[in-house]
Amino acid sequence: MIRKNVDVADSKGEKILFSVQVDAAETFFERARGLILREPPRRGCGMLIPKCNAVHTFFMGYPIDVHFLDRHGRLVKSVRNVRPWRFFVWGGWRATQVIETASEKI
Repeated sequence: MIRKNVDVADSKGEKILFSVQVDAAETFFERARGLILREPPRRGCGMLIPKCNAVHTFFMGYPIDVHFLDRHGRLVKSVRNVRPWRFFVWGGWRATQVIETASEKI
């Protein structure tokens, strides 16, 4: 996995909303696993899943915040406090990548 910093911009790309240090899931297996069976990431850290516009939370041990981005890194949709064992969370047609972080509510 590649670790990098990602700046997430608003939908127009005019303002940086937040920055997060991510582990980028590059392989099929890294993408399929995501944060499953991992410790919750520290505040300001998470997992980037490229080529993705939907996630599930099967086998998760904690709630997550899911941030869907377009191909330019602009925020399309955020879904907060997604609890474990949710079947499907979709970011919409414009979403091409996902950042998963530990929920702020845990």
